Amino acid sequence: MTKKNKRLSRGSRKFIRDIVAHTPILKLTFLLGISWMLFAAGLYFSERGADGTTITSYGKALYWGIAAFSTAGIADMPVNGISELIGAIWIVLGSMLFFGAIVATITAYFMRPLHRPSKQIIDTIEYNLEQLDDLSIEELELLKETTDSLIEHVERLKTAEKEKR
Repeated sequence: MTKKNKRLSRGSRKFIRDIVAHTPILKLTFLLGISWMLFAAGLYFSERGADGTTITSYGKALYWGIAAFSTAGIADMPVNGISELIGAIWIVLGSMLFFGAIVATITAYFMRPLHRPSKQIIDTIEYNLEQLDDLSIEELELLKETTDSLIEHVERLKTAEKEKR
């Protein structure tokens, strides 16, 4: 594997790890899967034995659940009234969970840098630097101590990175 491919592979793993760790994708996917199985079971049991039904097995009910909420339009209609109600609830809930998981994951991933403490620290320092004329001696001293600590921390990080090489 070339050096570029290793970097790309490492970057891809970090990207996936960030998504899994910092977004609701796993929780929402789990909730979607459990809901899908439960609604499919409800649909199967309510259609079982009905005349003219095409949902004759749990597997077909699972397939119906995917086809129905994905708006593919290829799902056969349930024949019982309760089955239609279960199906309608599943279509709405499944669609909300599926598309909501995508939107929530993308939003959480791209909003995460704005919520990082380091971003807040930098914003606070920038704000204080803009307000230097209005700061008291005590506030200026605190700002100086904070800045000195930040510089020391950066130097430690640089030293640690040099030692890794």
